[in-house]
Amino acid sequence: MNAEGSRSERLLGPVLQRYFCEYLINQRRLSACTVAAYRDSFKLLLAFLERKFGLRPDDLRVNNIDADRVLAFLDDLERGRNNCVRSRNARLAAIRSFFRFATAADPLLLPIAQRVLAIPSKRFERQVVGYLQPHQVQALLDAPDVSTRTGLRDRVLVTLMYNTGARVSELAALKVGDLSLVPGGAVHLRGKGRKQRSVPLWRESVRLVRDWLKRMPSAPDAPLLPNSRGGHMTRSGIEHRLRVLLKLAAKKDPALAKIHLSPHTIRHTTAMHLLQSGVDLSVIAMWLGHEDLETTHQYLDADLETKKRALDRLPSPAILKPRRKDQPRLVEFLRRL
Repeated sequence: MNAEGSRSERLLGPVLQRYFCEYLINQRRLSACTVAAYRDSFKLLLAFLERKFGLRPDDLRVNNIDADRVLAFLDDLERGRNNCVRSRNARLAAIRSFFRFATAADPLLLPIAQRVLAIPSKRFERQVVGYLQPHQVQALLDAPDVSTRTGLRDRVLVTLMYNTGARVSELAALKVGDLSLVPGGAVHLRGKGRKQRSVPLWRESVRLVRDWLKRMPSAPDAPLLPNSRGGHMTRSGIEHRLRVLLKLAAKKDPALAKIHLSPHTIRHTTAMHLLQSGVDLSVIAMWLGHEDLETTHQYLDADLETKKRALDRLPSPAILKPRRKDQPRLVEFLRRL
């Protein structure tokens, strides 16, 4: 590559376009959701560089995005936008991916890319998994008025969420053709990275879905859970309906008003109830669409009742209380830290 070609390669616009169109979409064939997440990362980055450093997006070169500016951007995400560490790390992952692509196209960018690639992801504390008790799930299922179309749809929504443990994006994308109601019953989900899996349905779920299909268009491409305009429900729409149902359920059980409920809470609930019923972790991983069993292991960590039962089988030893000895002040200070 000649010097003029190298300079043109360093313009951010053309390189970024090839990164998305040729690399992410055509070569890696990433899902639309993943491409959108990467796109949003760079929209935020470009807006920050223009606001903070006066660098117009159309005039940017790749080498304008150095490690110091990337670190400033990440810091702004946490301090200015109140993003959590997970979000910060996700934005950094998108930037790293771009620089690996850019250096393959132009090795002269390697020195600046190495400093960006050396920026570490932040460690964070994993919160204890929150989940509902069986009677709380039943309260949510009983909350909607099934005599109305919206109420019946909401019951189908909560039933499928609990039955399948699906991600909210998987539920929102469901079509009528994704159901298989005979024999038995199953729903076909499209998960992360275009991975597909089938989850069996309870007989009660099959009966409920059949009643629901009698009230709506049955074309295979029709949304299974349509919004008021007939399109697919959105993530925010599903979250809103859960908040509505929680308020209705809390009228009968005031304790529910204190619960923070999200679609992921019900997904966690499905996993925990499967685990407490004796289902193996590897089966739960397939059920939830986890690629890495370590992701599923968090439910075992959170299952305190299983740990208590295991502890009960272990005889408790007699432990004598040690006599306290005077220790040097420095050792005592370190012990109290």
